[in-house]
Amino acid sequence: MRFLLRLLSPLLGLAVAAVGVLVLIEVITAWVAPGSSPLVVPWSDWQAALTTTTWSSSVVRTAAILVAVVGLLVLLVGLVARRHDVRLTDPVPEVTVTTSPRSLARAVGHEVRSHSDVVSASVVASGGKVVVKAGTLDEPDTVRQAVRERIDELFTRLPLARRPRVSVSVAATKGVK
Repeated sequence: MRFLLRLLSPLLGLAVAAVGVLVLIEVITAWVAPGSSPLVVPWSDWQAALTTTTWSSSVVRTAAILVAVVGLLVLLVGLVARRHDVRLTDPVPEVTVTTSPRSLARAVGHEVRSHSDVVSASVVASGGKVVVKAGTLDEPDTVRQAVRERIDELFTRLPLARRPRVSVSVAATKGVK
């Protein structure tokens, strides 16, 4: 979602800037040659059409609903795109300590990869869940239990405010041991 927000922000900014440039061109044209026709935007035709339009017409209602829906979608994208930090225990009441999910995943991945029977591992973490996928040359069930114990030991050392759920899957990889 943050990618979508980063994409929408410049596009909306460019659209507002383009409208501003068009208004500026039309205003300067109207000042320089008051009797001439509009240069780019047919605002005189729009003005004539708007004088006959009332607030209760279907065009106005449809435009209002469309603007409201687009505004709510932009608001929703902005709210969903916020950072989802992992809270740590506060050392004192005046200090709030957080870390990123990427840092938590990096710490768990380092711990998992330090196990001698793990040949590959990938970790995805959030504030509520840590998903570990590991590869081994040995029996997956015994390695899974050992990896889970290492992660539990790591979580006792880390000052996490809330312990995330852990999902560990270990698969046997092909190779020479």
